[in-house]
Amino acid sequence: MMTAGASKTLTNIFPSFAFTTKPQNPLTTHTSSTSFPSSRLRHRPICAVANPAQPPQIAAESTTPGQYRVDVLSESLPFIQKFRGKTIVVKYGGAAMKSPELQASVINDLVLLSCVGLRPVMVHGGGPEINTWLGRLNIPAVFHDGLRVTNADTMEIVSMVLVGKVNKTLVSLINKAGATAVGLSGLDGRLLTARPSPKAAHLGFVGEVARVDPAVLRSLIDTNHIPVVTSVAADESGQPYNINADTVAGELAAALGAEKLILLTDVAGILEDRNDPNSLVKKIDIKGVKKMVEEGKVGGGMIPKVNCCVRSLAQGVNTASIIDGRVPHSLLLEILTDEGAGTMITG
Repeated sequence: MMTAGASKTLTNIFPSFAFTTKPQNPLTTHTSSTSFPSSRLRHRPICAVANPAQPPQIAAESTTPGQYRVDVLSESLPFIQKFRGKTIVVKYGGAAMKSPELQASVINDLVLLSCVGLRPVMVHGGGPEINTWLGRLNIPAVFHDGLRVTNADTMEIVSMVLVGKVNKTLVSLINKAGATAVGLSGLDGRLLTARPSPKAAHLGFVGEVARVDPAVLRSLIDTNHIPVVTSVAADESGQPYNINADTVAGELAAALGAEKLILLTDVAGILEDRNDPNSLVKKIDIKGVKKMVEEGKVGGGMIPKVNCCVRSLAQGVNTASIIDGRVPHSLLLEILTDEGAGTMITG
């Protein structure tokens, strides 16, 4: 497996990526469902010895940057081979969206994964940005059961901010980092068809995903583009709706037959004890996570995320992970190491 120390040296391998030098948090690790040998190889120079008949001695801790770079790449190989050519859907939001440093981390991770042969799809929301613009226009931000109450005026702002600003900013950042991104909303290519939420009387134009047509995404993915999808879609009559980005990510992952769904959050993952940040559940199956929900161990904003993961797994996604977006390069930790960066849910 690639250790935290090894992951820090990825800067030396891919110098255009600004990797962190902070140590990995051991509380945000899990063991992958697939075991790979941990090579831990280190190429060290041979020391001169007085007696040529004796075997050469290896310098204990002498490793050049180039040799260390080769070691890290060697240890990454099994993970790259496992995921190469596979579609990975990443829901981007939370702290990773608000912090410029974490935003750069996520963007660089996506581009790196694309460069080594994975097929990433980004799905994003933009709640803080929407709140900022509503405030500028003196439109109150109202929430009901954790969902934004969206009247006609609010829906207009949501569309303007998510489709016209946040989406295009992310596309620009990915392009600047060296990949080629294409921004989409659910309306483009009939990607998503919405329907009103059952709570429409309270929520207004908050919708659910009624249908997914991934054809436009497949053509982009097949030509090595990174789709960047925002969670606005319209119903059959053309009325736009605001849809939860986690839900959109899960439905797209299922429709694309993705290998992995990853939700970036503002917490370490699923906790055995919600009041104890040291009680991270590193790996759990659908049965186990449903039991935790029934026992009240999973609550609040984590419930819709868990439900989204369970639904995508039931539709054929191989694994779903809820990871800590506050950890720099958490995507790389999740995909290119045994350790991960949160909770992995399996079918």
